[in-house]
Amino acid sequence: MRTTVDIPDTIYREIKIRAASEGTTIKDLILEGVAARLRSGNAPAKRGSRPKFPVIRSKKPGSLQLGEEGVYEYIPFP
Repeated sequence: MRTTVDIPDTIYREIKIRAASEGTTIKDLILEGVAARLRSGNAPAKRGSRPKFPVIRSKKPGSLQLGEEGVYEYIPFP
């Protein structure tokens, strides 16, 4: 089946470079990506969904002043 898909120029250039470096065609690279996505079953993030930020509980909301280093006291980082 033949179809038309609009791909932004920047992404198309990346696909073209990757296909050339792997010695394959743009078509094969795109089909490989689509097949992998279908096999994984992962749904894309819903538009409008908001990221979940950590909540810092406080007895006086709005009074916590965090500097660049102060955040490490409340939120563990790896």
